[in-house]
Amino acid sequence: MKHDHPDPGVRRQCHLLSLTRFGLSYHPRGESTQNLAFMKIIDRHFLETPWYGSRQMARHMQREGPKCGRHRVRRLMRLMRLVPIYREPKTGKKHPAHKIYPYLLRNLAITRLNRVWCTDISYIPMHHGFLYLVAVMDWYSRKVLSWRLSNSIDVGFCIEALKEALLRYGPPEIFNMEHGRAIGPSGHATSR
Repeated sequence: MKHDHPDPGVRRQCHLLSLTRFGLSYHPRGESTQNLAFMKIIDRHFLETPWYGSRQMARHMQREGPKCGRHRVRRLMRLMRLVPIYREPKTGKKHPAHKIYPYLLRNLAITRLNRVWCTDISYIPMHHGFLYLVAVMDWYSRKVLSWRLSNSIDVGFCIEALKEALLRYGPPEIFNMEHGRAIGPSGHATSR
């Protein structure tokens, strides 16, 4: 950006660079001396307790003396790129005894009604616990064939929903359940 160049003018140069004229003259201020002091304290505490997040760090600092709010601590920790160390959930690790079935419907073309059904259970949070909703759907039409609600997760209400769908529409060729299991006409998990 050339301020003293007559052609094009400053306004045109700012427009070409998608800048405002205010943005051209703006110079960001650095952190205040108080924030720099807080950053030193945060850095010292983080070396001792690297598992502290912004909440624990703010409480720790307030116990020790300097009053600093959690949001300021969070902003300063982000600025310093301090990320607490914590144990990550192990949701992806499967138990060795649980058999994982291959997904059998990956390359199957579903071109007509009543060929493939699926079922799923949804958890609906309530004031005291959960309600459990099971739905049986036709994959081709995406129509809910039957459903049931229960306040406990047991197999009974799932079987009721399946029986209702079977009475109304007859048996499908394939019944797909969660975790890649597919039930064939024999009632057992099938594989290709």
